[in-house]
Amino acid sequence: MGASWSFQEVFLLFLIGLIVLGPERLPRVANQLGTLVGKARRMTRVMKRQLEEELDVEKNLGFDPKKLVDTPNDDDTYSPAHEAQVESIAKAASDALDVDTEKPREQQGNS
Repeated sequence: MGASWSFQEVFLLFLIGLIVLGPERLPRVANQLGTLVGKARRMTRVMKRQLEEELDVEKNLGFDPKKLVDTPNDDDTYSPAHEAQVESIAKAASDALDVDTEKPREQQGNS
């Protein structure tokens, strides 16, 4: 992911640096710049390695998340107690409204 610079661009930067800094300071500045770029690359590699280690779920948690299989009732609200509660609320609402779930409301009066 490095920069792809052409020879002309690098040569132009060298000439500008030579004119601005002069022949005495240019090698020293180039050396300092190279050192800074090297340190930045090392820090980037270290941070990338640390991030990969932190995000290694299989190693840290002991399972591979890619092997997890969705279950039919795989949502945040499913549990047998929750399902029973929902069914009892639906039955109570149905009883309170005296609604026959088999027939639409219009057909209830015609029977």
